Amino acid sequence: MEHEAEIAGIGVGVGPDGDEVPAVILRARSELLPIFVTRDQANAIRLGLTDRVFERPLTHDLLVEMVTEFGGAVDGVRIDDLTDGTFYAKVDAEVYESGQPREFVFDARPSDAIAVAIRFECPIQIADEVLDTAGQPPESIEMDEPDADAFPHSPGDDDRDESDFRYS
Repeated sequence: MEHEAEIAGIGVGVGPDGDEVPAVILRARSELLPIFVTRDQANAIRLGLTDRVFERPLTHDLLVEMVTEFGGAVDGVRIDDLTDGTFYAKVDAEVYESGQPREFVFDARPSDAIAVAIRFECPIQIADEVLDTAGQPPESIEMDEPDADAFPHSPGDDDRDESDFRYS
């Protein structure tokens, strides 16, 4: 079974070497699911959440524009596997040809799938097996003000809110 998720925020966790590592935090089935990402990926997700428009399109924005221009749509994304500590995702898309839908499933990094889902405003689903393995109770992730130097914002992004988490 899959559960619809919402983005609880962008977090900062402590990696095995003690360094701070960004993560996207998803909420599903009354649990939180932290997925470690790079700073660039975290910023792509954060920028998608702010609806900020740039003079030139960023990568995920370009993808959305291209898919839409070619008559396609993204219907949803799924985080459907966790193997050896690596999350796997799928992007479900379709295009209409001669009035008939043609469906596609694309393998993706969860961070890219999430960044695309934000921009297409489509659902994010998480498989039970993934939540069973990596889901965390809400009390295990505390709200905190991360060190601004540890996870820098994009230019002009000067405020933090309740979507910032710290956990270990």
